[in-house]
Amino acid sequence: MGKTVLMQGNEACVEGAIAAGMRFYAGYPITPSTEIAENSAVRLPQVGGKFIQMEDEISSMAAVIGASAAGVKAMTASSGPGFSLKQENLGYACIAEIPCVIVDVQRSGPSTGLPTSPSQADVMQSRWGTHGDHPMIVISPSSVRETYDLAIRCFNLAEKYRTPVIFLMDEIVGHLREGIEIPDPKSLEIINRPVRRYAKQNGLPYHVEEGKYVPEMLPFGQGQRYHITGLAHNESGFPTNDNKEAGKLFRRLLDKVKNNRDDIVQVEEVMCEDADAVVVCFGGTARAAVTAVKQARNRGIKAGMFRPITIWPFPDKELEALSKKVKRIVVAEHNDGQILLEVQRIVKDNCEVDFIGRIDGSVMTPREILSKIEGAK
Repeated sequence: MGKTVLMQGNEACVEGAIAAGMRFYAGYPITPSTEIAENSAVRLPQVGGKFIQMEDEISSMAAVIGASAAGVKAMTASSGPGFSLKQENLGYACIAEIPCVIVDVQRSGPSTGLPTSPSQADVMQSRWGTHGDHPMIVISPSSVRETYDLAIRCFNLAEKYRTPVIFLMDEIVGHLREGIEIPDPKSLEIINRPVRRYAKQNGLPYHVEEGKYVPEMLPFGQGQRYHITGLAHNESGFPTNDNKEAGKLFRRLLDKVKNNRDDIVQVEEVMCEDADAVVVCFGGTARAAVTAVKQARNRGIKAGMFRPITIWPFPDKELEALSKKVKRIVVAEHNDGQILLEVQRIVKDNCEVDFIGRIDGSVMTPREILSKIEGAK
């Protein structure tokens, strides 16, 4: 049996991460993610883990990479400018295939902006923030309970595919308090990274068998020595300028996410079976959207909601199929149209696409979304 508690979104993130096996956190306080650091500082010592407040966001990301390379499930969290500072080392984690979770509790505006106000304007940065072609998995919750569950899923995906995973929260969910049921730990599916001991001392740590995508090197300190670098490398882990080897590496990194998208992508559909108008939204915006959809139904409008839980890879197949059945899509997000660009690319001329955005730091209301839905009646 689980237990029912009153919990904040940021607190649920920590509890879910610990349930997934997170035992190391390195970070720097920044609004509106600070409660994640505060709760990690309290909770990790209670379960045998370690918390370190670093001098900045760059070193926080570096420390997480180091802990993960040693075999410890590791997480960091930030917001706004801090998330920007993590991007270079995030790219290192991608190419070196270091599993870890990076939480971004989004806030309003560029630079310091409105630090305590809601926003969803880091969507494109979460996918393309670091440089070069790279894989990326990004997941976004819309409730406190889902934050707990998806924090576990972030770690499972990071470990399974040996890649960093971004948990794209927003201030609405991060600071929301709800009564939720924490599940029995015995009921949880927890995935750990694949590892194997090589016949030779040095082995080929980045060797991947034909048809597979994920290497199985042991953590540092477990009896096998190998090299990790941010440079293009061959299966030995050492740098190479061989174009064939570099192309092979980069293609595998991209394909391990691309070719497993059906395992990675999750969506939520609410009353979409017979809908004429569908609201496409994510994260905290979904709370207003669901209310607007219910109000529209009460007025005789066949409305529904489509919510990408996995933001990247974007659920293109699912949205394209839905767009062929509806008359109109309303994209609702707390930015100036970042998800809108993906929707327009995927939907093309299948149906009409409308938009409602918010960039002033306030919260979008159900009434505002309903007015857009009513335009499709």
